[in-house]
Amino acid sequence: MTGSPHLSDDHSESGRVRWRRFAVLTVPAVAVTAGLGIALAQGALAASFAVSGQQFKVSASSLEGEGFAQYGGVDVNARDELIPVAVTAIREARLNNLCQSVVTTLPVIGDISLNLTAGKKTPVEASNLFVDATQLAGDAVFTNIEIGRDASTLDKGPADAQGMQDLFAQQADTVRITGLQQTAWATNAGTFKLSGLGMNVSKGKKECF
Repeated sequence: MTGSPHLSDDHSESGRVRWRRFAVLTVPAVAVTAGLGIALAQGALAASFAVSGQQFKVSASSLEGEGFAQYGGVDVNARDELIPVAVTAIREARLNNLCQSVVTTLPVIGDISLNLTAGKKTPVEASNLFVDATQLAGDAVFTNIEIGRDASTLDKGPADAQGMQDLFAQQADTVRITGLQQTAWATNAGTFKLSGLGMNVSKGKKECF
């Protein structure tokens, strides 16, 4: 969970979207300050923990999911600063060739990269997956997609996948994204099974994309 997606002319039950840059359109720019305050008051925070001051990158050769929902949300860091995000929620997800990277810059030492990989032979499996993202790219196919639904009425994703009333949202029965590239602040999951997990720490800037 960035420019707007371009929809094809086919408005049948199977919707196709080609993602180049995905903007956080779900938080209206004219009401960011007021909207974030309301989000706090209503408990509409995205991540259930204080996020770090660093975003991380995630890539996968493919993602297949059942029960997809997407809406605007708010993350909070340890300094109580509010961060608008686009929440992508999937009830059941499978990812192939998963890569996650984060780069930390330290005095004297310079850049240090942490890379995690999994799912090269057996797909990574996640249930009730929530990703709080600021950028998403790839080629996506949805089935029975609903675009422009009120965020507070979403019912196809995980049970808790709902946003604030009157805000824009979309949902679909299934989603498939190939060539996934995503920049995010946080990820939550009920279960997260990473087959063939590998971790590597190295000097220099080495990111998934």
